[in-house]
Amino acid sequence: MNVDVAPAANGDQMADTPKTGVTAPELLELIVNTLESDKAEDIVQIDLRGRSSIGDFMVVCSGRSSRQVSALSQKLVERIKHETGRLSKIEGRDTGDWVLIDTGDVVVHVFRPEVREFYQLEKMWVQGGSA
Repeated sequence: MNVDVAPAANGDQMADTPKTGVTAPELLELIVNTLESDKAEDIVQIDLRGRSSIGDFMVVCSGRSSRQVSALSQKLVERIKHETGRLSKIEGRDTGDWVLIDTGDVVVHVFRPEVREFYQLEKMWVQGGSA
């Protein structure tokens, strides 16, 4: 499992955002634009502000194959680092079924379609709220 270590992102440690000068909405826009340009499918954005301490936003998307899921994830982590200087934690890239990328402010899940359908992660967050 490949993990790029980033500063801890807990409630008081959103100091990572001021250091890089990138706000959570700006980071979200960078992530979504990158995923769109790299042909990720079914991109869903979920606003977590005031609903969870794991981050301000969640993004869920799909790649067509394990290889594409891994490539989307790796390219996204590299682009975030290049554009913002921010390191991200990444888990699951080697198997390519479900990759989790934690940027501190935005949590990204990249799935193979069958795995995404099985877990239905975004439905857990969208129900009772708006996406």
